[in-house]
Amino acid sequence: MTGYGKAEVNLPSGKITIEIRTLNGKNADVSIKTFLLPKDKELSVRQEIATSLQRGTIDFFISFEQNAASSSKQLNGELVKEYFSQAQAISKDLGIAKFNDSEVFDTILNYSDVRDAKKDEIITEEDWPEVDKAISTALAQVCEYRDKEGLALYKDITSRVSKILDLDNQVEAFEPERMEAVKTKIQKALDDLQAKPDKSRFEEEMVYYLEKLDINEEKVRLRQHCKYFMDTIDGEAYPGKKLGFIIQEMGREINTTGSKANHAGMQKLVVQMKDELEKIREQSLNIL
Repeated sequence: MTGYGKAEVNLPSGKITIEIRTLNGKNADVSIKTFLLPKDKELSVRQEIATSLQRGTIDFFISFEQNAASSSKQLNGELVKEYFSQAQAISKDLGIAKFNDSEVFDTILNYSDVRDAKKDEIITEEDWPEVDKAISTALAQVCEYRDKEGLALYKDITSRVSKILDLDNQVEAFEPERMEAVKTKIQKALDDLQAKPDKSRFEEEMVYYLEKLDINEEKVRLRQHCKYFMDTIDGEAYPGKKLGFIIQEMGREINTTGSKANHAGMQKLVVQMKDELEKIREQSLNIL
C-alpha cells in the first residue's frame, strides 16, 4: 500500500506541484494537507483518490511557486492620481510657490496602499481541468509504484507459502518414529508400575491415545488453507483483508500440529513454519 506520486502544472500565476504519499492502512484515510485546493473541489478530489487507491493512509499535498510577473507589485493608478491632485490643490491653497511635481510623485509611489500585490485566486475555475489532470497523473504514479512493490511482495509471500508446504511434507518423515516413541513411552510406564492390563483393553486405549496425537487432519486443512491463499492472491483484485483471515486459519493448524507433535524434530519444523507464517502476516499488511 505504500507509494508516491508527483505531477506539476504551469498556470498563468505560477507552478502548481501535486504530491501524493501513501502508507499502510485498513481503509482509505485521505488527508488533504493544503489550503490551495478550492473548497468546492475537495469532495470530488477525495472521492477520486479513494476510488483509485482503495486503501491506505493517504496524504495529498499542493504547493505553489509564484512566477516573477505574478509576484510583482501592481500600482493603483486611480489612487495615485487622486493623491497627486489633492497634493496640488493643498499646495495652491497654502500658497506654496515651489511645488516639486517629481518629488511629490515619487513620494506617492511609495505609499503602501498604492503598491498592492496582485490578489488573484491561485487555482481558478479555468485552471481546474489542468490541475485535475495533474492529480490523475500523480495518482497513476502512485499506482505504478505500488505495482512494482507488489510484484516483489508477491514473489516473497508466495515463496514462503511454498516453504510452509514443504516443511509440512517433511513432518511426515517423523510420523513412524514419533508413534513408536509414544508406544514405547507408555509401555515403559506400565512396566515401571508393574501393571498387567487386559491386552485387548490396552490396545483399545493405545489406539484412542494415538488418534488424539494424529495430525493428518491438521495437515490436510493446512494444505487446503495454503491453496485458498494462493487462489485468493492470484484471483482477486484487492485480496488483502481476506488473506489476513486465511493466515489466521493457517496459524491455527500449525499451532495444533505443534501441540500434538511430541517430537523434537517435528517441533523444529513447526517453529520454522511459524516463522514463515509470521513473515507472511507482516508482509500481507502491505497488500490492498
